[in-house]
Amino acid sequence: MNNTHKIGLIGFGVVGEGVYNVISSKKDLNAQIVKIAIKNPDKKRNAPAALFTTDVNSILFNNQIDTIVELIDDDEASYAIVKQALIHKKNVVTANKKMLAYHLPELVQLQKENRVSLLYEAAVCGSIPILRNLEEYYNNDLLHSIYGIINGSTNYILTQMTENNVCYQLALQQAQLEGFAESDPTLDVEGFDAQNKLVLLLKHTFGIEVLPEQIVRKGISSICSEDLLYAREKDLQIKLIAKAHFNKFGQVVAYVMPQFIDTENPLHNIRNEYNGILIESTLADQQFLSGKGAGRYPTASAVLSDISALHYDYQYEYKRTNIYKTPKFSQHAIIEVFISWKCQTAIDTTIFAEISTYFKSKEYCFLTGKIDLASLGSLLASPNFSIIEIPSRPLQKTTPEVLQQKNRLETLLTNF
Repeated sequence: MNNTHKIGLIGFGVVGEGVYNVISSKKDLNAQIVKIAIKNPDKKRNAPAALFTTDVNSILFNNQIDTIVELIDDDEASYAIVKQALIHKKNVVTANKKMLAYHLPELVQLQKENRVSLLYEAAVCGSIPILRNLEEYYNNDLLHSIYGIINGSTNYILTQMTENNVCYQLALQQAQLEGFAESDPTLDVEGFDAQNKLVLLLKHTFGIEVLPEQIVRKGISSICSEDLLYAREKDLQIKLIAKAHFNKFGQVVAYVMPQFIDTENPLHNIRNEYNGILIESTLADQQFLSGKGAGRYPTASAVLSDISALHYDYQYEYKRTNIYKTPKFSQHAIIEVFISWKCQTAIDTTIFAEISTYFKSKEYCFLTGKIDLASLGSLLASPNFSIIEIPSRPLQKTTPEVLQQKNRLETLLTNF
């Protein structure tokens, strides 16, 4: 085990202050914050003034500091800081999922070249240790799918809409008052945040490297009261779900989209700012993880876990990329959807492979049917259409490639 880690903390917002408070009060963590970089030196802060600096380089070039904990919300500045830290042979712990989603391959290579660690458990699901589980617990298992609620803000909004029977705008305002949504909520409500996190989950689940734009995305801002009524009548919840699984050709598809959740699904009871993840695999079958996805101490908990792991020189091994055969990525999969719209808006029904229900009133229209994910096209970008997936159970597991891999795995286990 290494000696006490000397930490340069970049950012002293809600999470940064939480990390500082815990490290300062728990001496058994074997970590010491040497300096803290901030933007505004005039703002009053709950820490000794001597710790603070506005000069990030004074931390990056400080030979006493061996670990950078980066907790700012500017993804461009975050990228520059993390890159320089790795080049200067400093370990990095970060929570910036957007920065990682666009630059992860480069940063992983820098980590390797400079023999340091880049850890980012806090970037995905707050207090849920999903990345460590994928890396360690499932490292010899064949994964079929991963899906769940990975954005607390949208889950809080949808919970308020469902339980208190309020419209989207009122639920959003409540989320902003409670601190669960930003003044500009676009990243959360339009699914960008979940899209960035899903990029990281794809890397650790299947070894696949993609950019966020390659993942099909639809947010929650188009969901209306009539959609909620439809769900309520069928005893369903609506949740924003990030999902990755095999299609029938043995390729991995990934998308972010609202989904109907029935009472038998563990995600049905995930409320407010909580997150929940379901993992399906050959050996472990289905496992469910849940916990707070945002907030000062849930996120700080994940950061502190990464700092503790550094005492054992822990690194992500990326076995799914480096050792196993990586499956191909695709945007093609037939899914069943519920789509609603105001009747004055036209919809092109020829893009559907099958339409099973079509309803029209004076103001409100909806249909249910099957469509190729890649064919949703302009419907995804339009605020005039609400799109909610109707899930099939179970998720597709028995593709030719999956069966072949499963047989190889079972043979290895038999001969072990």
